[in-house]
Amino acid sequence: MERGNRESLSSSAAASASSQAQPQPQPQGLFLYHERQRLQLCLLHALNNLFQDKDAFTRADLDTIARQLQLHHPPQQKDHKWWILPLPSLVFKPHHNALTGNYDVNVLIAALEGSTHQKTVVWHDRRTPAASIDLAACHLMGIMLNTSVPRLRGFWTSRHWTALRNIRGVWYNLDSDLPAPQPFRHETHLVSFLDNTVAQGGEIFLIFNQD
Repeated sequence: MERGNRESLSSSAAASASSQAQPQPQPQGLFLYHERQRLQLCLLHALNNLFQDKDAFTRADLDTIARQLQLHHPPQQKDHKWWILPLPSLVFKPHHNALTGNYDVNVLIAALEGSTHQKTVVWHDRRTPAASIDLAACHLMGIMLNTSVPRLRGFWTSRHWTALRNIRGVWYNLDSDLPAPQPFRHETHLVSFLDNTVAQGGEIFLIFNQD
């Protein structure tokens, strides 16, 4: 089963966003790939949404990156009583959760800056307004956001990855929590959205194509 859908800009396609069937081409001829949220695999969804390719990354790819990061930078070992089983260490790894995903920023950077995709990840200084970002920069591929979102009706809060990308001159919010991609009508709306994201404790990462 495919992880995402190609979303057309028509209202009928948006209404069927949760369907696994691919909608037929619309007169506009523009289709957006959009993976929906599953478990804590938001980084996987965000990366594939960013690349507009369901095969850009797999869960196995990100798990392998997380394990390699752990091998190169092993966590400091702590003493524990012999009668206490270290079960959490089997699930809660330094850079991800072995069961649900929940990958951290180190996995994001390693995935994008690796030899396969060769992108450059730049953290945007949260002290600087989003208006300082050159959204028209020719090498700017897209934007990744890391935000805090409530889960289980507010009883639990987790970090969430979201991809934003300019496609044919329009910036889209490709959040896997949304039923369908959401366009920003104007760049000023995107700038306000980014400033609001930072105000609520989110982080902005600019993704650049390398020369």
